[in-house]
Amino acid sequence: MLKGEEFRDDLRRRGLAPTKIKELTRLHHGKAAWAVVETVAVVAVCVVVSLTYWHVLVVVPAMVIIASRQQAFFVLAHDAAHYRMFRQRWLNDLVGRLCGTVVGITMCTYRVVHRLHHNHLYESRDPDIPLHGGYPRGRLYLLRKLAKDLAGFTAWKTYGYFFGAPAINKDRDTASRPLDDTAPALRQAARRDRWLVAAFHVGAPAVAFAAGYGIEYVVLWALPLVTILQPILRFRAICEHGAVTDFHSPLTAARTNLCPPWLAWALFPHHVNYHIEHHMYPSIPHYNLPACHQALMAEGALDGAEVRRFQDTVGLVVAEPGSATVHHAGTG
Repeated sequence: MLKGEEFRDDLRRRGLAPTKIKELTRLHHGKAAWAVVETVAVVAVCVVVSLTYWHVLVVVPAMVIIASRQQAFFVLAHDAAHYRMFRQRWLNDLVGRLCGTVVGITMCTYRVVHRLHHNHLYESRDPDIPLHGGYPRGRLYLLRKLAKDLAGFTAWKTYGYFFGAPAINKDRDTASRPLDDTAPALRQAARRDRWLVAAFHVGAPAVAFAAGYGIEYVVLWALPLVTILQPILRFRAICEHGAVTDFHSPLTAARTNLCPPWLAWALFPHHVNYHIEHHMYPSIPHYNLPACHQALMAEGALDGAEVRRFQDTVGLVVAEPGSATVHHAGTG
C-alpha cells in the first residue's frame, strides 16, 4: 500500500500474533462476490414482487427491506474503500464504485474521508464525531433525530459527507490540515468519482421515467434512500461509537454488538457489528471478522472492551444525560 493510501491498524492494546493476522487478512474472491450477489438478489426479489403485487401491504415492507440492502451496499463500498473486496485493485475499486454509485455515494471520496476516521479515531480530525458523539442524550433526543432522518430532512447531510464535505470543511482549517497525508492519486480519483455518481443519479430516473417505471423507481429506490435508510445509518453509527467512556483505545472507543443473525442481517450487514475488530485490523475482510472476534476472545485481548449485547447497547445510547460517565465529544 502506497504512503497516503493506508488505513493504519489500531494496536494501542495487544492483539493477535502475526501469523494469525496473515491468515485472517487473506482475501477470498468467492466470499466477496457472494456478498454482492446476495445483496443484489434481495433487492431484485423485492422489486419483482412489488411490481407484480403493487399494493401498499407489499410495497411498504419491500421499501424497508430495500433500505436495509441499500445499507448493505454502503458496507460493501466501505469494504472496497479499505481495499478488502478483491486482490486486483482495479476490480476492487470497480465493484466498490458500483456498490457506492447505486446508493448515491462516491466510494473514492469515502476512502479519503474514512481514512481520517480510522487513523484519527475520536480525535479532532475524526469526521464522524458529529454523528455519534455526545451520547447518551436521552430517549426523546434520539427519537427526534431518527424521526427527522425518516422524514428525509437530514439526507442532504449524509450525502454531503459521502461527497467529501467534512474533509473539505476541515481542510480549510489552516491550524489542522487533516488531508495533508492523503495521496494525491486518492484525491484525484475522488474528484472523478463524484461526477460519475452525480451523472448516474440524474440519468437513472430519466431512464426509468422514459421506460414507464418512473414512479416505481422513486418509490422503491429513491424514496428509501432519503428516508428509511437515514435513521438506519445514524442508529448503527451510534451503536458502533456512541456512549463510550474512553477514547484512548479502539477497545473502548468502538463497540462490537452481539445480536441474533436476523438482526445482524437487517442492521449490521456483512458483519459490520464486529466494529472493534474492524478498527484494530482494518485489513481483515468482513467475512473473517467473526473469526477475528473469536481469536481475540481466546487471547483475552477483548477483556474490558466495549463488547456488548445489542439490547445493552440500546440501553446505553438512550440513557438520560448524566446517567453514565460519557465524554461529550460531538454535537449530533
